[in-house]
Amino acid sequence: MLYFSRWKIVTIAMVVVGGLLATLPNFFSSATLKSWPDFLPQNQVVLGLDLQGGAYLLYEVDREDYKTQQYRQLVGSVRSALREKPRIGYTGLGVHGDGVQVRIRDAARIEEAQKRLQGLVNPLSGGFGGTPVNEFALTEKEGLLRLTFTDEGLEQRLKGVVAQSIEVIRRRVDELGTTEPSIQQQGADRILVEAPGESDPQRLKNVIGQTAQMTFHLVDDQMSSAQAKTARAPAGTMLVPDVDGQTVYVVEETALLGGEELQDAQASFDQRTNEPVVNFRFNTSGARTFANVTRKNTGRPFAIVLDNTVISAPVISELITGGSGQISGNFTLESANNLAVLLRAGALPAKLNVMEERSVGPGLGQDSIESGKIASLLGGLLVILFMVLAYGSFGAIANTALAVNILLLFGVLTTLQATLTLPGIAGIVLTVGMAVDANVLIFERIREEARSGRSAIGAIDAGYQRALGTILDANITTLIAAVVLFAIGSGPVKGFAVTLMVGLFTTVFSAFTVSRLLISIWVRRRRPSKLPI
Repeated sequence: MLYFSRWKIVTIAMVVVGGLLATLPNFFSSATLKSWPDFLPQNQVVLGLDLQGGAYLLYEVDREDYKTQQYRQLVGSVRSALREKPRIGYTGLGVHGDGVQVRIRDAARIEEAQKRLQGLVNPLSGGFGGTPVNEFALTEKEGLLRLTFTDEGLEQRLKGVVAQSIEVIRRRVDELGTTEPSIQQQGADRILVEAPGESDPQRLKNVIGQTAQMTFHLVDDQMSSAQAKTARAPAGTMLVPDVDGQTVYVVEETALLGGEELQDAQASFDQRTNEPVVNFRFNTSGARTFANVTRKNTGRPFAIVLDNTVISAPVISELITGGSGQISGNFTLESANNLAVLLRAGALPAKLNVMEERSVGPGLGQDSIESGKIASLLGGLLVILFMVLAYGSFGAIANTALAVNILLLFGVLTTLQATLTLPGIAGIVLTVGMAVDANVLIFERIREEARSGRSAIGAIDAGYQRALGTILDANITTLIAAVVLFAIGSGPVKGFAVTLMVGLFTTVFSAFTVSRLLISIWVRRRRPSKLPI
């Protein structure tokens, strides 16, 4: 156990040097690191929200808004189903209260209408081993047919909405360049967003919270804006205001193109007016549809609608075959860039309401860092002092292995770009105690072997051999707890779990391998007949 071949010594030395190089950038400023050669590591530990400040936002899916959206789409599906040949006469189709209802004129055809609308209940898969549920429930009373969300169908839909919203938010935040954002689900319909280092929380909130559902509609120019303000929209159309609310457009209810057809969007400047604009480009199918629309509707206004607001309504002057276009509308450079970010990231499937908003200042984070430093240094010094007093020279060797352990721990965290939080610092302090605990087990076992009459070298060798099983058992059980914390925990709990898991691996390496190598070197040089322990 005390013999180390040359390749083992070289391997251990390379691991320690690698940890040193990975940790070193944390002691220098970002400006200094830029001057370093490219082959040297330049990553620094990523500080969490509680250490460097930033934005904390808690969102909740607006259930009522989502239901309203789905009911509006359902109205069109009901209309299409009843207009299939042979057509079934109806009246009063629309969203009424919590559902969509329609009255069948001919009582003799109610059953036929029910059969057609039965296809709209939309069975949803229950997943692997789950029971399928219907999204909507169809009821009939005195010729009045009504479709409403089922409780099970709504809950299953909201699960998908939350999952999709998290991905959209992640893309939007990544576009803004925020470092290591934390985006996770809380409860059934809430989403927590933590953006460490975000200097403009209001901008982050504006970009995240906007639904950004963009659609393209033809404008019905038969009715003026003044008439549209006081009149009802003709069948098949809807009234949509512009950004200022001064002009109301009558647009066709059915969108010709949706934002999902967009391939790219970039903020730019108009070459003629030098004003900020957003240039967009459709994918192949969108470009084909856009070309057909512009060919058939030359001379007609074409409204670009974002979240039920017309942001631009240019007139189609010619056939556009390139699949690209431009959105203008009194943008600033920042608002044009924000819109481009939203369009590239995609639309949220439902409106999100801010339930809680906090802005954590860097001063509070700095206080936490200083407190963590003091706690770590004080705890470390006490542990070092105890090991030297209790085990003499062997205690000094254990302290050297402890320093290697902390070095490797920070090196791994830096390399993985894991986010270090205040609970993570607590995990590091705990790792310090656990690291020397392994050495205590080994040294006490060596004492027992020496008392039983073994020679110095034999006692050391037997102590390491017989303590290994106990060390592994203790660390594996702790590792299981850390994995569970990481799997089901969130935010700071995960930060604690990450540092604890990394610390367990570095502890076993440093406490068993590094300290054993150092004692092996000491034995070869001193060749002791009696152990100083």
